[in-house]
Amino acid sequence: MTKVLVTGGCGFIGTNLLHYILEHRPDWEVVNLDLLTYAGNLENTHALAERYPSRYTFARGDIADAAFVDALFAQHRFSLVLNLAAESHVDRSIEGAGVFIRTNVVGVQVLLDAARKHRTDRFLQVSTDEVYGSLGSQGRFHEGLPLEPNSPYSASKAAADLLVRAYIHTHGLDAVITRCSNNYGPYQFPEKLIPLMVVNALNNRELPVYGDGRNVRDWIHVEDHCRGIVAVAEKGVTGQAYNLGGDAEKENIEIVRAILGHLGRPETLIRFVKDRPGHDFRYAMDHSKITRELGWTPEVDFAGGLSRTIDWYLDHRPWWERIISGDYQHYYERMYTNR
Repeated sequence: MTKVLVTGGCGFIGTNLLHYILEHRPDWEVVNLDLLTYAGNLENTHALAERYPSRYTFARGDIADAAFVDALFAQHRFSLVLNLAAESHVDRSIEGAGVFIRTNVVGVQVLLDAARKHRTDRFLQVSTDEVYGSLGSQGRFHEGLPLEPNSPYSASKAAADLLVRAYIHTHGLDAVITRCSNNYGPYQFPEKLIPLMVVNALNNRELPVYGDGRNVRDWIHVEDHCRGIVAVAEKGVTGQAYNLGGDAEKENIEIVRAILGHLGRPETLIRFVKDRPGHDFRYAMDHSKITRELGWTPEVDFAGGLSRTIDWYLDHRPWWERIISGDYQHYYERMYTNR
């Protein structure tokens, strides 16, 4: 049995990764470490302990708490660490960068030190395409490009990538990095573009779109991302970074209009707002390296994936209503207090 630590498993990508691993890797035993900040929802994983009682454990804690992390590693002796724990919203990083530095940089350093001390076999850092900066109208990000982050969020992720590189070269740590384009799918926190627009449209509220809505992102379904993470964890070459993309470049306004069309809501709900400071124009990922070396390719067509995602939010209205009301934050206390 392979003992795996997944950090940030109650967030959007982490939740989907846990479901994927437990379904597709029956010889993996998983500990989910999550601090349950505003974007960490324990409800996302409530069925896993019942469905996989011998293979799934939840631990509440902070990856930047060195004593806690050290004790957890000593207890479980992890073979593999998949680090998804991160503050991830660019707008929040513009308002205040401190928590991003603590979680995305100091937290990674703490995990790396624990992995060294307890001789973890492999460490995988989940990064982002935003570390590369911004593209013009042509070209794609490839792994040989310099890191040129433009927001406090992306700077914190680039710093983490460089820490991982340093631990590989200085300490001989077996580590790999994945860098992914914009994810979409079930369980995404409603501050991100697609769920925000779906929720607002369903409530007949205005849909705020930055600038003229022409900024371009390369979208990947979270299921494809999870397959890529596992592929790199199992077969990636030590010290290498691997880009994952969905071959689905879309302007923001195109996605907003598609959501309104799917839901039968009028485009008069769209409201263009002042652009985000330093808003990167375009991201697009060249995933030829992982395709060539590990055989991974995106499988979910964007149109079908977006339709499925919108329908998921339609079918799970109580889930996002609890988030909007803040009630989901009390789930941990309801489940675990006085037990």
